[in-house]
Amino acid sequence: MSRIQLNRFEYFEPGSIQEASEVLDKYGEEAKIIAGGIDLLPKMRIGSIKADCLVSVQNIPELSYFRYGNDSGLEFGSMTTLRFLDTSGDLKEIYPALQQAIHQITSVQSKYMGTAVGNLCVATPGSDVAPALMAYDADLLIAGPEGERREKVCDFYPQKNQTTLRRGELVVGVHIPPPAKGTGSAFINRLRTHADIAKITLTVVVSLEGDVCREVRIAMGAVAPTPVRAEKAESMLKGQVVSEALSQEASKAVTESMNPSSGLRSTKEYRLEVTPVLVERALHKAFEAARRAE
Repeated sequence: MSRIQLNRFEYFEPGSIQEASEVLDKYGEEAKIIAGGIDLLPKMRIGSIKADCLVSVQNIPELSYFRYGNDSGLEFGSMTTLRFLDTSGDLKEIYPALQQAIHQITSVQSKYMGTAVGNLCVATPGSDVAPALMAYDADLLIAGPEGERREKVCDFYPQKNQTTLRRGELVVGVHIPPPAKGTGSAFINRLRTHADIAKITLTVVVSLEGDVCREVRIAMGAVAPTPVRAEKAESMLKGQVVSEALSQEASKAVTESMNPSSGLRSTKEYRLEVTPVLVERALHKAFEAARRAE
């Protein structure tokens, strides 16, 4: 493992997951992981993040993989770049809403340097990637001093700007289960400008059997302190015959899962008013895609 002592911090380049975990465990909150550095480095420059130790995971071979199986689903490592995922034929065909969430990121540099796992670990409420993975029921593979564990992306954010990662842990990969027959999805977001963080972002994934909604997940970002699932709306749709009236009623119920605030990008009132409309549109698109997939 390489170690460099710089004026402002120590820089480590571990060659394995175990070495990375050992450094993170030793330094605790003083250590920060750097992959693409898209979020970390600008914040270090302005002083909003301070780190006495940087741990680069770029040279860990176990973190660079991407594979799909009809039975196993999609698995990719934490060094898989956003650009790689954006251009993946498997992602576009099988998990289109996730590909769309990544594709609409306008910064070429961010997609070539940034990683999906890095985007998740920043824990911003307005992430487009986190709700998409939540809607596809994705798991995170996490490694640390006590071994490996799995955690749903839905459970990864206990509160604003925080994750459930423990001392010495790092996310090493993502697993998305294979979609059931008759699955459709839709991604929608609203932005002030194409390069801005979303005012509202959401992904809907549904599975139909005939006219019956067998499974539905509605995940939203920028409408609460963390990315959230609209569980009340989901429960209203699951097991029911699909209809426009039911979709409208369920879409209105998403506000029960919301806790928006006002800020530079949008107001609380706008988010409460517009989000149900976008969810209804997304449900319509997802149901249409599911019918084509049956």
